[in-house]
Amino acid sequence: MGEASMSPTEAVRTLQVLVARELVEGRGVATGRAARLLGLAPSAVSQYLSGKRLQRELLAHTADERYRRMAREVADRLLGGRVEPAERVRVVLDGARELVSDAGRSRPRIRRGAPQGAPAEDLRTLARWARSRIRTEQAAVAHCMRLAQKARDELTRAVFRQIASDSLRHAEIVASLSTYLDQGTLTAYASGITRREVRELIEGEREAESQLAESGGPRIEGLLALLLESMEADERKHGRMLEALLASGFRGA
Repeated sequence: MGEASMSPTEAVRTLQVLVARELVEGRGVATGRAARLLGLAPSAVSQYLSGKRLQRELLAHTADERYRRMAREVADRLLGGRVEPAERVRVVLDGARELVSDAGRSRPRIRRGAPQGAPAEDLRTLARWARSRIRTEQAAVAHCMRLAQKARDELTRAVFRQIASDSLRHAEIVASLSTYLDQGTLTAYASGITRREVRELIEGEREAESQLAESGGPRIEGLLALLLESMEADERKHGRMLEALLASGFRGA
């Protein structure tokens, strides 16, 4: 991944990707409206959401919290109703310009060499695995989106869109891991949150699961059952992740 600075053009494209995802996936905005807010064609927004327009060298920046925070700020401004249509593109450009100007001050310092107990060759092997995994996940995203476009009903499209979304998220996670691996960092702990907050979230998840388990109604099958099971599997995974976070994700745990 390295520390190469991002050009203004790359910053604009990356921010467009993140704002599009924030609007559609985070705020529930329709793809067509998101395209109008960003001054883009609906097809471009669809490709941003599927990952087709997300080049490998830009992927690490989509996992950068500075870019994510700026995307949320831009989305807030675009949805605030105070930006004239002619100025909407300028909002994204200004955000990208700010990110580029701050890059030198915010970029993490790279620690050269392997940490104690971690041979340099092991780190290189992990880095190669990360790059290969990112390519694999991106290929899965493209393949699933092609199948979603080919499908003739909404539920079939939903199945492949979910897999594509998961694969894109996996690629972003690996990109985040790569940032740490490039620094020779093999251990990291949660910051900015407390164990109490995690426990409260666990309780909320458990309550939601119990309500779902108690709900009756007719038996559903086929794709309806498949999609519902995928949601339940996600909830079970979330529970395991949160329990593991409490057990080993905090310093001194």
